[in-house]
Amino acid sequence: MSAYVADAAETRYIEGPLGECFAYRRFGRAGGRPLLMHMRFRGTIDHWDPAFLEPLAAEREIIVFDNRGVSLSTGNPPASIEDMVEGSLAFIHALGLTDIDVLGWSMGGMVAQGVALAAPEIVRNLVVAGSSAGGVPDLPPPSARIQQIMAKPVNAAEDFLSLFFPETKEATAAGRASLERLEHRLKDSQAVVGPEAVRGQLGAISSFKGYWPRQEELTLPVLVANGAHDVMIHAYATYMMSQKLPNAKVILYSDAGHGFLFQHPDDFAHEVNRFLSA
Repeated sequence: MSAYVADAAETRYIEGPLGECFAYRRFGRAGGRPLLMHMRFRGTIDHWDPAFLEPLAAEREIIVFDNRGVSLSTGNPPASIEDMVEGSLAFIHALGLTDIDVLGWSMGGMVAQGVALAAPEIVRNLVVAGSSAGGVPDLPPPSARIQQIMAKPVNAAEDFLSLFFPETKEATAAGRASLERLEHRLKDSQAVVGPEAVRGQLGAISSFKGYWPRQEELTLPVLVANGAHDVMIHAYATYMMSQKLPNAKVILYSDAGHGFLFQHPDDFAHEVNRFLSA
């Protein structure tokens, strides 16, 4: 039996405005402003590392969900970042949320920015992890090898290690430990993002023009973080966002990559909690 509260959280369902059904989990310390979390490319609610969620949930209520057409949620899979933003807003309104903090990892970081731009009256604080504003000038692209791994029909454990963690002894060990923690949910659920949704996500990422021209509109407090050795979204994007965001704090982990939040779950959760409590 897992000792993590996220692993025991019940999966709930709520109907959206188009007749779709959103799958979500809501757990942690209730009574304050909830933190709504947006997942990465090919990720589901079962792909959040419980070691990262645990210290977050100790201080605030956490909401994780599958967007339209992803894993346990029904509806047409999004084909653009804007579609994903619209799906997130539909979920937010279905739950009746009017005062939230928002976190997004990787592709989810782009969606989280879109939600904050579309609903500034609802979103109080924004956390962008391992992501980009999109359209960042001179951003180094992923290598051909990384793009090939990303485009595989199915990613194995070794692929995730290559994508998320530097090839050092310490980082690889942390990556394997994270994958083992994820197995508590995944061994039973076998949760995946289906082929149609994966195609939609790939198309969304490749066609996304970005929020780079709108960074100055994000006047709320923003925490932008990454690993210095991110091979999927270069950490240069994090630095460049800091040059345009009016009210931002930047964190870079020098020994980590795209999966820094699972490599350093306690430390980054502490940084998020402190940022959201300010």
